[in-house]
Amino acid sequence: MPRFCTVVPSFLVSLLFLFSSLSLSFAQAPPTPRFEDVSQQAGLTVSHNSSAEKRYIIESMSGGVGFIDCNNDGKLDIIAVNGSSVDHYRGGGDAMITLYRQDGDLTFKDITTESGLSRKGWGMGVAVADFDNDGNPDIYVTGYGGNVLYRNLGNCRFKDVTEKAGLRMGGFSTGAAWGDFDRDGYVDLFVPRYVFIDINKLPEFGSNEKFCRFRGIMVQCGPWGLPGESDFLFRNRGDGTFEDVSKKAGVSDPDHAYGMQGVWADSDNDGWPDLYVSNDAGANFLYNNKRDGTFAEVGLLSGAALSADGREQGSMGVDFGDIDNDGKLDIFVTNFTEEPNTLYWNQGAQAFTDISWASRLAQPSYPLVGWGTAFFDMDNDGWPDILVANGHVYPQMDLVKGGAPYRQPLLLFRNHRDRTFEDVTALASLDKLPAYSRRGAAFGDVNNDGKIDVLILNVGAPPRF
Repeated sequence: MPRFCTVVPSFLVSLLFLFSSLSLSFAQAPPTPRFEDVSQQAGLTVSHNSSAEKRYIIESMSGGVGFIDCNNDGKLDIIAVNGSSVDHYRGGGDAMITLYRQDGDLTFKDITTESGLSRKGWGMGVAVADFDNDGNPDIYVTGYGGNVLYRNLGNCRFKDVTEKAGLRMGGFSTGAAWGDFDRDGYVDLFVPRYVFIDINKLPEFGSNEKFCRFRGIMVQCGPWGLPGESDFLFRNRGDGTFEDVSKKAGVSDPDHAYGMQGVWADSDNDGWPDLYVSNDAGANFLYNNKRDGTFAEVGLLSGAALSADGREQGSMGVDFGDIDNDGKLDIFVTNFTEEPNTLYWNQGAQAFTDISWASRLAQPSYPLVGWGTAFFDMDNDGWPDILVANGHVYPQMDLVKGGAPYRQPLLLFRNHRDRTFEDVTALASLDKLPAYSRRGAAFGDVNNDGKIDVLILNVGAPPRF
């Protein structure tokens, strides 16, 4: 794990103008919505699998959550990645995901077994898309030792088509992102990979002074000191199979950074999807789509690869969103402790500028370890807000006096419409949730009431909705 620009006004007149603008924004903003934890009554009972001590890096990375309308009934269903442990995996692994069907009134039923989602392994993340254009959303699950593609046959019945599609892979995959990079009408798949780990030769806990210690205590080893792995881009042929075009497209990451998550978006408004990749303990990538099946990596040139002071960060979650409604997509990235979350403001031809501190997003996140995140309009005012799921990777941090704890709070930020945000976690009642070490986050209107709801993955516990 990683060890996962301050702007000061110069003139009093500028400050007075800023305060006046903020007061106007506050006056126009709707009330902060409150969130209620309905996990138990919803029936989300299956616990994420994880060892207590997290002695190895694979034990602290899982897992993801997602929404899917698997039977096209207009109600969102829930996917939760199950994780595993070294002992479980050596014994055959765990079911990689759990599928909950929504039966109405915010109640869900575990239908994993009857749905045919039977592949066992070590699940890490999940991505949903209709890869074959049959009108039914399909599921791709990443993991350690192999990924799985489930084709939706309709009515929440799935078939494992991984081998036929050519998407089994190997190694250690974390996130995955669907996007039609060549605009042929079929979604393609990008899968970053993390570190190389041999399950039969795991690095010994706390064994290396440089790579297996944190704040003076013994912890899991990595990612420093471990080799990274390459990334994959699979082009959808439109016949149920995929072609590996990673090297040809220029996105294979030959230097083997610690890839975490990718996200597709048109960052330069040319009508073609570009690709941003968050990397742990390294510079992030921004691949510009050259519209000919290839990409140019412009992360450093665009200002979207490092912090404002030029530092590599331990980046985890990432999303695109237009924070100031100027028609250009900005980038938000969550990072490791003492590496605050980063907001890259898209200035068009002037590229991206890190405004994390000036936006007030950096300060609350500084001690935390950020994971799943997204821009979402929590109050339906037309401006994107931000939620971040947090949680340390080292349970041993609870032994460090004054250190950031293993179980950490959520963060919720309201957009003030002037490129600044306010921490409204307490106002939204999210500070009252039990503390967990959290990972994935998903967003959707689950009960079709016009308000966006949030699903969170808790390590070693059932998900929270």
